[in-house]
Amino acid sequence: MQFTTLISAEQLASQLDNPNWVIFDCRFSLADVHAGHRLYRQGHIPHARYVDLNQDLSAEPQAYTGRHPLPNFKTLATKLGAWGVTNRSQVVVYDDASGAFAGRLWWLLRTMGHETVAVLDGGWPYWVKQGLPVTTRLPTPTPTVFRPYLDPKQWLTATEVENALARQTITLVDARTPERYAGLQEPIDPVAGHVPKALNHPFQRNLNQQGLFQAPQVLYQQFKALGVAEQAKHTVHMCGSGVTACHNLLAMEVAGLSGSRLYAGSWSDWISNRNREVSKLKY
Repeated sequence: MQFTTLISAEQLASQLDNPNWVIFDCRFSLADVHAGHRLYRQGHIPHARYVDLNQDLSAEPQAYTGRHPLPNFKTLATKLGAWGVTNRSQVVVYDDASGAFAGRLWWLLRTMGHETVAVLDGGWPYWVKQGLPVTTRLPTPTPTVFRPYLDPKQWLTATEVENALARQTITLVDARTPERYAGLQEPIDPVAGHVPKALNHPFQRNLNQQGLFQAPQVLYQQFKALGVAEQAKHTVHMCGSGVTACHNLLAMEVAGLSGSRLYAGSWSDWISNRNREVSKLKY
């Protein structure tokens, strides 16, 4: 069986010693960029490799990019090979934020043509709560070759978003909290507000109280209420820097709504050009 969206803790536990499976620990904190690696060294799922959002899954920010530009895909492919990923590997990614960071690697791999990648539902907290195996032993991957089949149509630039919104050919969905979307607060970026015409679907709505993904039918109804269920292929997701937006993209796939895309630069990219319009909600 191949896993392409979510995988349960029990399903992963049954395959821990499968040599064709590769596990990645994606824990990260925007407030402390070294926290994820420290936590990994203190304990992780057996055989998991650590992957860093800033160092591995993003390029260095420039003056006119968002906070987490897309990585150099050739470099990432080389790293994946060094970590033991082949084009036939089943990859599983997890974090301690219900997929908020792991979703980035899930999306990157799919964009590189690797469909057999799944996010661990509930992530590290649920795994530990279930009493499943934990180790401090570092893995020793056997290097191999990973060949990417990149599909650049899976993401849009700011200009493409601007033009598509003007032509009304896309629906833009913002994954940030309602307060940030409304422009009431902005703890990270220098400008508050949202892209004009963007809708708001905070990625936290994809989760239940246990930090697990909502059932597919619940997710479907949420996206239907948002007005994007009938136009998944014309839906583009954004957030602050193109990371948590992948959570909404994953949720739509779980709901059976395939084909949505990513505004990779997202809000931090949008506001890098002061000529772009910004909207705020009025109360």
